[in-house]
Amino acid sequence: MECKEKIKELRECTGMNRKEFCEYFQIPYRTVTEWELGNRHAPDYVLRLLEYYIRTEKISENDSDHVQGGNYNYDRKDCK
Repeated sequence: MECKEKIKELRECTGMNRKEFCEYFQIPYRTVTEWELGNRHAPDYVLRLLEYYIRTEKISENDSDHVQGGNYNYDRKDCK
């Protein structure tokens, strides 16, 4: 899977829009935008760390439990 597809998939499984995702993970908005457009590529370790964190912290949009993230509340569920 290409970087742009992977980063978008990870973001979408959290239920966050791009701005929320960037604020939550403290990644500059332009950086994530460039990754999603395919103009730049996130290092593989960044994608692995994001995926690991999302799965371990169960940050996703469709579970009954809540996790507090930054100024936002997110539902919890394992991303696939």
